[in-house]
Amino acid sequence: MLLTKRQLAGALLTARHIAERDQLAAFIRDEGTSFAANPFPSTSSGAAHQLWSTRSIEFRAMQVASAGLPCLLAALARLPRGELLHQEILRAGPHSLYLLHHGDGCRIVGAVLQGKPRQVLPVIGRSPRPRGRPRRAHGGQQLDLFGMGFA
Repeated sequence: MLLTKRQLAGALLTARHIAERDQLAAFIRDEGTSFAANPFPSTSSGAAHQLWSTRSIEFRAMQVASAGLPCLLAALARLPRGELLHQEILRAGPHSLYLLHHGDGCRIVGAVLQGKPRQVLPVIGRSPRPRGRPRRAHGGQQLDLFGMGFA
C-alpha cells in the first residue's frame, strides 16, 4: 500500500498516545521532507522494540536529539512480540523520521524524529487549528509586572 505524506501526517495527528504528534506530523508535511529508501519496510514489534531500546541508549551517549521515542517504546512494549508492523522512513536534510504502523497506514504505533549528534531538531510551524468556532479574544488588560515591582 503506497501512502502519501498527507495520509501519514493525518493518521499521526489522530494517535493520541503520541505526545509529540504535532511536531512529528509537521515534519512529515514540510515541503523539504520526502520518503527515503526503506531497506526493511516490514518488521515485528519485538524486533522494533529491541532496535529502538538500543537506539535510546545510543542517543543519550551520542547526544542525539529525538522526539517521540518514549511514546514509541511504550507502545511497542504493549504489543505482542511477533506482531507484524510496517515502517516508513522520511528525511529532510540531516533529520530522519521513522514511523511504525499496522500496515494500513491508519493505526500508528509510534514515530521517532532524530537528527545527527549534538544537533537540535527542526522547529516547524504548528499544524493549523481545526476549523470551527473562532477563538475568543481575551478581554482583559495586560498585566504590568514592572509596575508591580517584579522586574
